[in-house]
Amino acid sequence: MPSSTAPPPTAPPTPVAKGSANVIVVILAFSGIVTALMQTLVIPLLVQLPVLLDTTAANASWVVTATLLAAAVAMPTTSRLGDMFGKRRIIFVNLGLLIAGSLVCALSDSVLPMIAGRALQGFGMGLIPLGIGVMRDVMPPERVASSMALMSASLGIGGALGLPAAALVAQNFDWHVLFHASAALAALALVLIARYVPESPVRSPGRFDFAGSIGIGIGLVCLLLALSKGADWGWSSGSTLGVFAAGVLVLLVWGWYELRTPDPLVDLRTTAKPQVLFTNLAALVIGFAMYSMSLIAPQLLQLPRETGYGLGQTMLAAGLAMAPGGLMMMLFSPLSAVITKSRGPKTSLILGSLVIAAGYALGLVMMDEVWQVIVFSCVVTSGIAIAYAAMPTLIMSAVPVSETASANGLNSLMRSIGTSTAGAAIGVVLANSTLTFGGVEVPSLTGFRTGFAIACGAALLAALIAVFIPGARPRGAALEADAAQESAGGGEDLARTATRTAG
Repeated sequence: MPSSTAPPPTAPPTPVAKGSANVIVVILAFSGIVTALMQTLVIPLLVQLPVLLDTTAANASWVVTATLLAAAVAMPTTSRLGDMFGKRRIIFVNLGLLIAGSLVCALSDSVLPMIAGRALQGFGMGLIPLGIGVMRDVMPPERVASSMALMSASLGIGGALGLPAAALVAQNFDWHVLFHASAALAALALVLIARYVPESPVRSPGRFDFAGSIGIGIGLVCLLLALSKGADWGWSSGSTLGVFAAGVLVLLVWGWYELRTPDPLVDLRTTAKPQVLFTNLAALVIGFAMYSMSLIAPQLLQLPRETGYGLGQTMLAAGLAMAPGGLMMMLFSPLSAVITKSRGPKTSLILGSLVIAAGYALGLVMMDEVWQVIVFSCVVTSGIAIAYAAMPTLIMSAVPVSETASANGLNSLMRSIGTSTAGAAIGVVLANSTLTFGGVEVPSLTGFRTGFAIACGAALLAALIAVFIPGARPRGAALEADAAQESAGGGEDLARTATRTAG
């Protein structure tokens, strides 16, 4: 049980000056993009990895899976540690693990150290919810919405920009350069944060929930393992069904435990609030829709024109065709903040989901030229930027100030689960709708269109889920209410501390 002498939650610091705020936003957004690059860093190498690492294709696929699983474990765990011990301090840990993982990969020529390094890189993903929390705590009120919008969107921006960057390096340099570069970028982010980003004194006192961290880690690893490896193992195989069932069982037991411990890793009662619950459900579905583009469009661009629908682009050209989508996310994140301020974050989330659906609908009929793929991918990523940017505001207006990193960590986790589900579902669709070209089975045009239709439906489902979010105040009103609560002593946080102390 927590000590009866645990200090109460502290109030947020005085907001930084305008000039400093601009620097902080740029540095944290840059750091978020660097960590998100790890999602797509090796995708251009997937076909070559079995040869490069002298292993089988099944073993090589763990180079992607390891990062996914590590990120799933890292986000709720490091987010809670950030709320307890300081968000900036834990960001240093995230970046340190990312640097270490990059160096391990840069020195690897076999599969096992490569998998270990990629897992360490995955732990860097915990930086994004922590960065959102820092912005909430130190930004001037008028800058909070736009700052968090850009930080939230960095998850998608990094993934989109990672494809062309990795393709450029993989096509023109030794593949190890990818990991030397990621280590250098992470080291630069660490130095900049140490120099220019202040620590927030906002804390959520109590003991760290080791049992909860281990439980959610085991449950998520089992669940995501079944989703990511089901195609290799067979969806009806004993291994897939057994691991999936184990994941569900462990998560159920974990939920039961979290509801009964005084210092839970994830406050499930808070996450059960309709505003948080429906936002997280929408995050899961939008994560599915986002990753579908990364799975389908590059294959469509690179298939030979002789198939009748492929666009015959090189790996680098296909990556460059996807790059404008990342730039659109940068441009549209501030627009989401404007919509949120005037109409509320719920409106932003619904609008973003509908824009995503419209982009995939365009994709169903615009597949004949490279420019058409660029157009509909830009529409999709613009919608993702608007939707992703709205989520932190919805979450933070419904949770205590001292739990902002934890709550956003769970939201980021839901997006990650959505991307894993997309990888499994779209992979099955493309694998079961093929034609033989040059003696090799490749996805058919029907398979691509089916994938786009599913992603469009997922985006429409996200919009429907968002409709059920209770009407949230525009961000300006929410910030005024937050300020009033903090000046009064942070009543909700103090009440929570009193409850824990009494326990």
